[in-house]
Amino acid sequence: FAAWVHGDPRKVIYPTDSYGQFCGQKDTFNENKTILFYFNILKCASPVVLINLQCPTTQLCVSKCPDRFATYIDVQASYRYKPDQWNYFKQFCKPGFNNPRKSVAQVLRDEDCPSMIIPSRPFLKRCFPDFSTKNGVLTVANQTTFRDGRGKTRNVTDLREAANGINNVLDARSVGMKIFEDYAISWYWILIGLFIAMIVSLLFLVLLRFTAGVLFWIFIFGVIGIIGYGIWHCYWEYDHLKGIPGSDLTVYDIGFQTDFRVYLQLRQTWLAFMIILCVVEVIIILMLIFLRNRIRIAIALLKEGSRAIGYIMSTLFYPIVTFILIAICISYWAVTAVFLATSGEPVYKVMANQTLCKYANMTCDPETFNTTNVTKLCPGAQCTFAFYGGESLYHKYIFIFQLANAFVFLWLVNFAIALGQCTLAGAFASYYWASRKPADIPLWPLFSSFGRAIRYHTGSLAFGALILAIVQLIRVILEYLDHKLKGTQNSFTRFLLCCLKCCFWCLEKFLKFINRNAYIMIAIYGKNFCTSAKEAFFLLMRNVVRVAVLDKVTDFLLFLGKILVAGGVGVLAFFFFTQRIPIFAQEAPALNYYWVPLLTVIIGSYLVAHGFFSVYAMCVDTLFLCFCEDLERNDGSTAKPYFMSASLHRILGKKELSPKKAVG
Repeated sequence: FAAWVHGDPRKVIYPTDSYGQFCGQKDTFNENKTILFYFNILKCASPVVLINLQCPTTQLCVSKCPDRFATYIDVQASYRYKPDQWNYFKQFCKPGFNNPRKSVAQVLRDEDCPSMIIPSRPFLKRCFPDFSTKNGVLTVANQTTFRDGRGKTRNVTDLREAANGINNVLDARSVGMKIFEDYAISWYWILIGLFIAMIVSLLFLVLLRFTAGVLFWIFIFGVIGIIGYGIWHCYWEYDHLKGIPGSDLTVYDIGFQTDFRVYLQLRQTWLAFMIILCVVEVIIILMLIFLRNRIRIAIALLKEGSRAIGYIMSTLFYPIVTFILIAICISYWAVTAVFLATSGEPVYKVMANQTLCKYANMTCDPETFNTTNVTKLCPGAQCTFAFYGGESLYHKYIFIFQLANAFVFLWLVNFAIALGQCTLAGAFASYYWASRKPADIPLWPLFSSFGRAIRYHTGSLAFGALILAIVQLIRVILEYLDHKLKGTQNSFTRFLLCCLKCCFWCLEKFLKFINRNAYIMIAIYGKNFCTSAKEAFFLLMRNVVRVAVLDKVTDFLLFLGKILVAGGVGVLAFFFFTQRIPIFAQEAPALNYYWVPLLTVIIGSYLVAHGFFSVYAMCVDTLFLCFCEDLERNDGSTAKPYFMSASLHRILGKKELSPKKAVG
């Protein structure tokens, strides 16, 4: 609440001038002045200083950046017979200043106008010098020298401190603009690729009910085939580049390049790709050889899972609900974080031209500054806006508030995930414990399970999410400390932080495993979190071999399914965006970097497949836990018949099934 009261997101959206006014804000004097201009860019040590608005020079809002070299001395001397030059120059002076007769010394002392302007271009809504290189020489507007307006001719290299950092930023901006252009002209095709991934994932899950074994073996060998094609393609590129001048250079020789296509012209790049793919191929083949029997058992369990999903098809679309809830959590966290970050008050500091002024960089009040003796002791000193902050108790603890906001975010996200897991578990448990399938499955099992989770299990789900959020927050704090202590920590501190990070990572993974199974037990029996977690843990420990054989192999097979969906759609996208499909060659957009939409399609396809397959994984986990509970509670007799289906009963080795339960 404090963040929403004190925060002001305009401080992020708009730059702020020396008077604390926003550039480009509607219904203000600066509405059409959207860019921040610095009187003397030489006083700014680095782009970080500029972006943080702490550069010790006057800053004004302007409508456009300068596009030429000019000095105040020259403009003042010629304003009578060249009024156009004065009219152009004065737009970079303080608002309302129009007195070219004022002496140059007084103008520069009072900083009414800049001593010089240089060709600039806007970046991050701020005017940066228009740096470029010509024949390896740093230039500004193709010039290597300029006059500083104080009687000196200076070299462009005098801007070196700012230029070194700015050039890197501008290179990143160039790459960023090209990536943005690629997204702008290819977003339609990216959405089509993601839609294809959704259709393929959905068809796979539907067909899995009838042909689980065949489809999975096709998927497994499909992944092997795709990787094999990748190995062949890398070898073909590697061999094709043989003898081409420059192709034998190493990545180290050419260094970092913003045009990533340069690396594809090196034989070393394709050799590295080929080695990586070969290692992955060998690992997959070896795993298939040693786990072939366990894979057959897992496929049988997946058939049962596909049958359950076939009866409760609505579960396939529940990940959309979880996605919406998490999106709301992320939006709330991001907006609150922005309000917290912008809740500071404007801080004004004395800016003096004299280096020996004892009041320099001291805080001041612009309303009472002219009544003080600072201007007498330090001629030309001004009270200008520096940054946003504050000395109140609230402002001192903003970082703590940010941590609290992050903790609430983690708690809410984990609760949304827990709600989804408990809802799906309740729906699939109603399938397993039905005496006659599907006749005894409740009507609308997913909605009924969601209602029970909200009405009866909110506290248990929130408690489980709380425990996990605490561990995750500790991990965030450890990462923050590790980042802050880099370069100053000794070996022992580094070792201790590494151990703590490793331990809490393992603890988080363990808690996620326990929570997932605890939510299943909550959905089945409706007990509290601690009791459910204890019973789930000991139940799994009593069936630890089955956990290893069935659960993890199932996860591996589903992971292969995700890879095949993402890889298949990715290969199709690769041939499309590189214009290698003759039918669609004219439709493919012309891109700066074809890998931009390609990676987006691949990652997006994997996430789409993960959303559908996560339902399947939850189904298998629920059925497995129900199966273990069924074995311990019942013995297959008429009095205590098994609830498992006949097919699952045969696969898992039970001798006979009660006739009453033989319907499956």
